[in-house]
Amino acid sequence: MFKNAFKYVTRKSAKSMILFLVVVIMSSLCLVGLSIKDATNKASNTSLGSITNSFTMEINRQVNFGTPRGAGNVKGKDIEKICSSKDIDSYVKRINSVADLVDHDIILTSNENEERLTKFKSTVMLTGVNESKKETKFVSGAYKLVEGKHLNSKDKHQILMHKDLAAKNHLKVGDKLLLRSNIYDADNEKGADETVEVTIKGLFDGHNQGGVAAAQELYENNLITDLDTAAKVYGNTEKTAVYQDATFFVKGNKDLDQVIKNLRKLDINWNAYVLVKSTSNYPALQKSISGLYSVANKMFIGSLIFAGIVVTLLLLMWMNARRKEIAILMALGISKTKIFIQFVLELCMVTIPAYIFAYFIASKTASGLGTKVLNQVSTGVAKQIAKESASNQLGGGAEVDGFNKMLTHIDAHVEPKYIVYVIIFMSIVMLVALVVATTHLLNKNCKELMNEEE
Repeated sequence: MFKNAFKYVTRKSAKSMILFLVVVIMSSLCLVGLSIKDATNKASNTSLGSITNSFTMEINRQVNFGTPRGAGNVKGKDIEKICSSKDIDSYVKRINSVADLVDHDIILTSNENEERLTKFKSTVMLTGVNESKKETKFVSGAYKLVEGKHLNSKDKHQILMHKDLAAKNHLKVGDKLLLRSNIYDADNEKGADETVEVTIKGLFDGHNQGGVAAAQELYENNLITDLDTAAKVYGNTEKTAVYQDATFFVKGNKDLDQVIKNLRKLDINWNAYVLVKSTSNYPALQKSISGLYSVANKMFIGSLIFAGIVVTLLLLMWMNARRKEIAILMALGISKTKIFIQFVLELCMVTIPAYIFAYFIASKTASGLGTKVLNQVSTGVAKQIAKESASNQLGGGAEVDGFNKMLTHIDAHVEPKYIVYVIIFMSIVMLVALVVATTHLLNKNCKELMNEEE
């Protein structure tokens, strides 16, 4: 059987080459699809790994409009109630406030008007946080610490400053400066006029991805501070301050959905708040990941289906042309089982080299194709997000840029185990195609086959 199979494959070289090319192309696409899917999974774990088991407590803007400036007004006592749950491992709470740099300059934009320059010429935005490395803007990658250390819950009167703002004012890690309450800020409802001396603990980098309406939306004019500093410029303490939001990290052995469900039983005015899975705060990232998974699945499954259809059609045509050959083999006493095994051997002689060839082609093209697929998906998501942002009238700044964060790189490469998966699935497809193509012939006797027209 092996000898006959080899003779047929080599004698019918044109047919064998067509089948070879079909299997090579479809197997290559399957391998690339698997590599993109695996690369997306790794990138997803890197991008979302620190927030997949967390949720954020935010104000319900349908009924709670927040502070006069529109910031959050989450109550500290409500945050503490959630923190006391045995299911919560750690948390990050944020205070948004405004202050002026004393005897230092901010980075201005070209569209500043005279009134704003009078009231906010040296004004910076403060984000008070108990643990800066878990703060949203650092988690999203909008900010990146480049010098010094992150803030922790023990810090008091410490800040992280943008490296460009520090350079403009000839400041470095360890230097001290003064922050003063801004009496024109709408959220300074107490009319506080506090001055706080702070120390620069670290410098961060990052730049706006889109346009800004005011200088305070620039990354450079934002400071990350400890909670006490952000509260004090409004005449508050950590206990009396209102919070922008709070993010809670659930213990690893707990189900996030069940934890959220249980927390809703706490004595909290839930009409004023919403609990949002932290992954939902990165819709563009989620959409880019989902888009890549979709393309990868379509490449893999689509290739298997297309290969099955094409190979079945090819084998049907070619087997019909071999009616007399099959009849002669039957007349010589060769069993139908042996005839079918010969066909299987013929298929193996063509597909095994095709699998090997496909592996090397996919290895060379996976990275490039993965990048092209990522670019296409990202372009589509960016257009969709831009349209949604325009309709929602979102502003600029690091919060919005984090909201719009997408995957920017995937490392797609073909691992040896992928070829095993492809061989298994493609072989099943090939075998099914062969059964479909030969069953109607092998169910007949040699006389019926000889009398039939090809």
